[in-house]
Amino acid sequence: MDILTAIEILVKSMLFASAPLIFTALGGVISERSGVVNIGLEGLMVIGAFSAVVFNITFASAFGAATPWVALLIAMGIGGLFSLIHAVASITFRADHVVSGVAINFLALGLGVYLVKAWYGAGQTAKIPEPLYYQRIPLLYDIPVIGPILFNNYVTSYLAIFVAVLVWFLLFKTPFGLRLRSVGEHPLAADTMGINVYKMRYIAVVLSGVMGGLGGGVYAQTITQDFSASTITGQGFIALAAVIFGKWHPLGAMGAALFFGLAQSLAIIGSSFPFLADVPNWILLSAPYILTILALAGFIGRADAPKAVGTPYIKGKR
Repeated sequence: MDILTAIEILVKSMLFASAPLIFTALGGVISERSGVVNIGLEGLMVIGAFSAVVFNITFASAFGAATPWVALLIAMGIGGLFSLIHAVASITFRADHVVSGVAINFLALGLGVYLVKAWYGAGQTAKIPEPLYYQRIPLLYDIPVIGPILFNNYVTSYLAIFVAVLVWFLLFKTPFGLRLRSVGEHPLAADTMGINVYKMRYIAVVLSGVMGGLGGGVYAQTITQDFSASTITGQGFIALAAVIFGKWHPLGAMGAALFFGLAQSLAIIGSSFPFLADVPNWILLSAPYILTILALAGFIGRADAPKAVGTPYIKGKR
């Protein structure tokens, strides 16, 4: 295997492995920028993956090639609705954000596995009939050397990067973003200025659910192509690590997700590289999680979270 081929394989796999992490991490950034910790990103990915796979299997004959895209919309909607549980618990009832998020993770996995067993009589679904496929980007693919490397991938890989830029613009260049960030930094001051803190936090948490559901749907329809208890195995927590590693900034989270996506791609295809052929498989499989721990251990002390993150807001109380 020549060096150019190795780079092409690695970059392609990094892009599609990081796309679900980027979407989910962006959801975490939006939620935590509003002051609500969302440990439930893993559960939102699970429910998104479950929804997308079930819809794909059930309605493939009706929607044909459009099925995976409609399934992603369904996953986004279900993820948004599911995140309302976390919003009600943490914002309205002022429950501990971490406890509520952990409950979301358990509930999503338990519900998904139970329904798969009830509906399909097995521990996992069949393979989806209409997965997402690689697509060449016209004109750009014809660029020598870099064209085949960068512009022959899943559309969702490019969509994830575009959405990251869009979220950056939304948070830092619009009045809505300013209001959302203000309720995460100083909710009392925001309330004094007439901003509805509860409303902004609800919107942020629901948006994080939409993005988490999208991340799970993309993962299920590009990588696993089915659903079981082991479909989402820590990707939501890696996305949460990307939020912290990226300093709660959309573009920083995207960069961190690309880094962790590279680690995940090595776990999948690392054994095909001659220089990694003798590395035990368990090391390659554990690499994403080890790198996540190392990145956070060396960085978390230098990352400044929004000042009011994780703090319940009581109107009128200082």
